Amino acid sequence: MAIETVFLDAGGVLVYPNWTRVSDALGRHGVEVSAAALRAAEPYAKKRIDCGETIQSTNDQQRGWTYFNLVLQHAGVALDSRTDAALADLHAYHQRHNLWETVGEEVRPALAALRALGCRLVVVSNANGTLHHAFTRLGIHDAFDAVFDSCDEGVEKPDPRFFQLALARTGSSPASTVHVGDLYHVDVVGARAAGLRAILIDEADLYPDCDCPRLRSIAGLAAAVGVLTG
Repeated sequence: MAIETVFLDAGGVLVYPNWTRVSDALGRHGVEVSAAALRAAEPYAKKRIDCGETIQSTNDQQRGWTYFNLVLQHAGVALDSRTDAALADLHAYHQRHNLWETVGEEVRPALAALRALGCRLVVVSNANGTLHHAFTRLGIHDAFDAVFDSCDEGVEKPDPRFFQLALARTGSSPASTVHVGDLYHVDVVGARAAGLRAILIDEADLYPDCDCPRLRSIAGLAAAVGVLTG
């Protein structure tokens, strides 16, 4: 069946942590690490978290700050009271504004290409209640037909009820909807439990044996959706 609706995760697909802000916060506490090093370490930290047991036994907020410690470790930074203090500052910023505030340069062209295919575009993301504000601040909120923030809805991926809620409110069918995310056990497993197909964003090629389509970035998404449509 033709793909009519594309569900999109936010973090790791549309927006990324502001690694310059993270680097600067660490620097204020005496920890020197470049934004580029943090950015390069990030996919490996996500992969460490992305296993079924971890996903099932934690919630998104718990995983989020474990993730930052893992990013630091993969970037060669020793964890201590200074990194704890810097992450506390960043957490406070995130609660007010959302630290995922870097829009990938490929995002707007990719969304335009999906629109050209006639697709409905819907954000389905585990977030902290600031997603609507953040997307408005970043100038991308109007690019989507709907934005669903798990904090607002009281349910989060991989729970299939989150996908079902988004399907119902947008009038979408599971058979004609594909979900695009960056965590296999959150996005792919959750989407399939709700009857959707899924595409995994695997920017560092860390899932070679994955049983779903993979892309290195959202740039090739319109072509991948066209393949699924057949």
